[in-house]
Amino acid sequence: MNLRQLEFFKKLADTEHMTQAATLLNTTQPNLSHSMSELEKELGAPLFEKSGRNIRLTKYGKLFYSYVNHALNELSNGQRALTEIISPEQGQIDFGFIYTMGSTIAPSITQQFLAAEGNQQVTFNFFQGNSQSIIQLLKEEKIDIALSSRIDQEEDIHYLPFVQQEMVLVVPQSHPLAIHDSISLKETTEFPYVYFSKNSGLRTYIDSLTANSGLTPKIACEVEEDHTMLGFVGCNFGIAIMPDIPSISAYPVKKIAISDSRPPRYIYLATRKNGFMSPAVKRFYEFCLHHIKS
Repeated sequence: MNLRQLEFFKKLADTEHMTQAATLLNTTQPNLSHSMSELEKELGAPLFEKSGRNIRLTKYGKLFYSYVNHALNELSNGQRALTEIISPEQGQIDFGFIYTMGSTIAPSITQQFLAAEGNQQVTFNFFQGNSQSIIQLLKEEKIDIALSSRIDQEEDIHYLPFVQQEMVLVVPQSHPLAIHDSISLKETTEFPYVYFSKNSGLRTYIDSLTANSGLTPKIACEVEEDHTMLGFVGCNFGIAIMPDIPSISAYPVKKIAISDSRPPRYIYLATRKNGFMSPAVKRFYEFCLHHIKS
């Protein structure tokens, strides 16, 4: 068994087509077929079976595939890490951030970093989602660094406050509360709310905010991200508490300041505790730390 055989096996399993796999592997169909026959002999079990004009994995092949896929991914990660260590001015950064950070903060800090001396050859992959999904990607090492809400009980994640978000109330433009420029949440008791779902990192903060204000919101519907929330508020499903983001002005809603005293709402710079950082990721992390301090 050798690495080339494993690459052949994975490609054939993914395509389920001998001719297509051979073309993608830049080899001949007989060579691919012979390689798989030798692999099956060595393993002592059939890996593929015919399915019409195509082929598919047997139950033994499916079991073997899970290990091969993991092994090849690990080899790819090792090659990538080694390349970045050898070439410290190059590298790839997998950067995750919650939806609200995608409009200004994430592109701005990325652009500033790439404009700095020595960073021009660094490349970024971007990942968006709610805080739960972003932190999960970070734990799974699918991203290197993230901007998200703080998720409690995540002992393997290190959080640093990055930016503070102002919270506002948004109401339909024709709503009775639209006459206000500032309001206490107690004054909204009779109106239904469009509310962030439990998958949102904002849910805990807003629950605390409403509880401290003596408000028990009547939830008309739940959503996961800000623009969906603005869409539902604009269509008169209810009012909402949300971050003061630039795109509020693009929707038929009125933004109202919240007069209640409240703790600050932070977006955090999140990384894995004791996790490996390539030179490029480390430079970006330190760049972000400088942004926090400034």
